[in-house]
Amino acid sequence: MFRSLRIRNYRMFAIGGAVSNVGTWLQRTAQDWLILDLTNGSAAALGTATALQFLPMLLFGMFGGVLADRYPKRPLLITAQTLMATLALAIGVLTMTGAAQEWHVYVMAFTLGMISCVEVPTRQAFVVEMVGRDDLPNAIALNSSSFNLARVVGPAVAGMLIYMLGGTGPLFLMNALTFAAVISSLVFMRKAELRPSDPVPRAKGQLREGLRYVLRHEKLLMPILLIAFVSMFSQAFSMSIALMAREEFKAGANSFGLASSMFAVGALAGALLAARRVTISRRMLFGGAIGFGVFQIAAGLAPSYLFYLVLLVPAGVALITVNTAANAAVQLATSAEMRGRVMGIYMLVFVGGSPIGASLVGWLSELGGPRAGAVLAGGFVLAGTAMAVLVTRMITGRVARRRAVPATT
Repeated sequence: MFRSLRIRNYRMFAIGGAVSNVGTWLQRTAQDWLILDLTNGSAAALGTATALQFLPMLLFGMFGGVLADRYPKRPLLITAQTLMATLALAIGVLTMTGAAQEWHVYVMAFTLGMISCVEVPTRQAFVVEMVGRDDLPNAIALNSSSFNLARVVGPAVAGMLIYMLGGTGPLFLMNALTFAAVISSLVFMRKAELRPSDPVPRAKGQLREGLRYVLRHEKLLMPILLIAFVSMFSQAFSMSIALMAREEFKAGANSFGLASSMFAVGALAGALLAARRVTISRRMLFGGAIGFGVFQIAAGLAPSYLFYLVLLVPAGVALITVNTAANAAVQLATSAEMRGRVMGIYMLVFVGGSPIGASLVGWLSELGGPRAGAVLAGGFVLAGTAMAVLVTRMITGRVARRRAVPATT
């Protein structure tokens, strides 16, 4: 299960990343709490800060992938992580001194999003340079395990620390310190044991080249389209959990927290199960997508809150299964010189559909109730899985016909 940890460079990176992931969730919770404090509980301000943090990935994510191919990935990651630490330190000092204002949070969120445009595809593409192709699926699954464990622990610890320390400022400073773990792991890696890809020289049309590359390769297009449909509604699932807990089962805030934790526990279990697999198969990819859709529907039909909680665990398992399988499948099918651009496209579709899915699920829940929203979201995931197959066949068939025309004239 942990075979990729035998590789020294990845082991250092994984440990540093685990520490940093906890800090990231501390900061995410503190950022939400801080903007609510500064705006007297404005939900609109909270939504604006969240949107500003994820908007850059929608606008510039693919350009970040281009940079990941042009420059050596390890120095790029060191620079990005250092900039993120500086941002956390700055907002922490402003908060501790009482100087923090609403616009400071907006600027920090947008700047963090801009850095993430480069950092996320670079980090995704860097994993294979540490572990090689054989251990890549295991490493991706372990990364998911670390992220989801931090997702369970981080917000709970953050709430306790905000209460004990009397504010959010210390949490930003703590996050700044956690970056030292991942930065030091990158600095002290054994460069001779890495498998770096050669940087791609700067040239015109590299972004279009990345798009064409994906369209021409069915092994890339299929999982990217599939994850686009799945993530559109998976990102809205936390909203669905809140609506079901509060409106349908009349549960309080503590019960909502329990439901979120059950889903996160399932996600962690799914990541650990994925880590046991040596290879990634189409069965794993489509099984995860179909399972997530089915368990969403089942959860929407749950007759009791206890039964609903139980169904959240396999839903989390299925979601992480498809996410891990899609990520590994895309990286394994991509040539080294294109990996940054392809992962930029992957992260764009992974994030890009969230506003659409959240708005649609919210509207459907408003019209027909939370159960209808959850059931229809699950149905859309199943329909999207079928659409991914259909659209892939249409596009790859068209590309194949265009390639065949010159050969027959």
